[in-house]
Amino acid sequence: MDLNTIKSGLATSPAFVIDKDALRANLQTLAELKKQSGVNLLYSIKSLPLSEVLQTARPFVDGFSVSSLFEARLAKEILQETGSIHLTTPGIRPDQIDALSECCTHISFNSLSQFQRFSPALRGKASAGLRINPKLSNLNDERFDPCRPHSKLGVAIEDLESLDSWAGIEGLHLHNSFSATAYSALIETLQKIEDRFGDKLGQLDWINLGGGYLYGNITDHRPFIDLILRLESRYGVQAVIEPGKAVVGNACHLVAAVLDVFISDGKTVAILDTSVNHHPEVFEYQRRPDLAEHQPEGQYAAILAGSTCLAGDLFGEYRFAAPLAIGDRVVFTHVGAYSLVKANRFNGCNLPDIYIAGDGRLDCVKQFSFDDFRRQWRCERDRFLNPAAAFTA
Repeated sequence: MDLNTIKSGLATSPAFVIDKDALRANLQTLAELKKQSGVNLLYSIKSLPLSEVLQTARPFVDGFSVSSLFEARLAKEILQETGSIHLTTPGIRPDQIDALSECCTHISFNSLSQFQRFSPALRGKASAGLRINPKLSNLNDERFDPCRPHSKLGVAIEDLESLDSWAGIEGLHLHNSFSATAYSALIETLQKIEDRFGDKLGQLDWINLGGGYLYGNITDHRPFIDLILRLESRYGVQAVIEPGKAVVGNACHLVAAVLDVFISDGKTVAILDTSVNHHPEVFEYQRRPDLAEHQPEGQYAAILAGSTCLAGDLFGEYRFAAPLAIGDRVVFTHVGAYSLVKANRFNGCNLPDIYIAGDGRLDCVKQFSFDDFRRQWRCERDRFLNPAAAFTA
């Protein structure tokens, strides 16, 4: 469904719109890669755990990748015993390990301490592995770099190398890329691991290569296919990948309406009915998100601003073919990953309605209300437990 049809067809805004055709196309690309290489394919649900997305992904994937007990429980509900659930997290709570071992098929422990404390609880339930820090940084921004100095993510490769025995370790998990559009980092990382551990890899059942690759943006998959086939033939190990952004990144849009337009210090400012709090990485990482209506040579410029009291609630300055007017709608594209899942109701601004666009239809599948906001913030012993009391006290 084209963006103009989506904009005109929405009953409400702001709206988070999932393009189901684009979602299926991404999954089909990954399924073809799975077919050619034999890799196990998981969807990393931390990027967008909406049930509609999980249900759409389910026929294409071998399971889900999770980072918490809540994610694991949701994954298990969707899969209904038909797929794998891989977990890795720096923080496993002692009071949750039994529940995690019941929900998950594989758990990659983040440290040797975590492995020693909790792996006995997995016996006969989940397969135990270790997350490894290969000490190879491929990113310029430390905020994304799992191999940054003093990293909290994974067992340092030299510490794993110094172990006398790998008893109880059934797999390795590694992840040291972000939005990569080539396989060079993965090839270099695996070469380092092979050089260090050699035949020890043959003791493993699986190796999880993590996420961080935009498979749909890579034209030549042969290096990846060859790498996976080599792991299988040389070590008899099952390779696993867990893409997140590659599944949903370009398949979702945020549609907003213009509430006000005015001049501030000589520049046009357009206030939208959305906020960077609906797409927090804009503020966190000072990004300017893609906008469908932006025309680099457009005659009219405007700063698009969110509707909260945060001075920095700004999406950026864009150019347009015509001046923006109150009531116009604009579309931020490619916001599927790490936006809605991080969104919040700062200032009491409601979360966007969620729509599914696909099969010639545009359906609202979820709306948020004052009751949701109130339930989040009221205390159970509050005298306003009965809403009517607020107006009679």
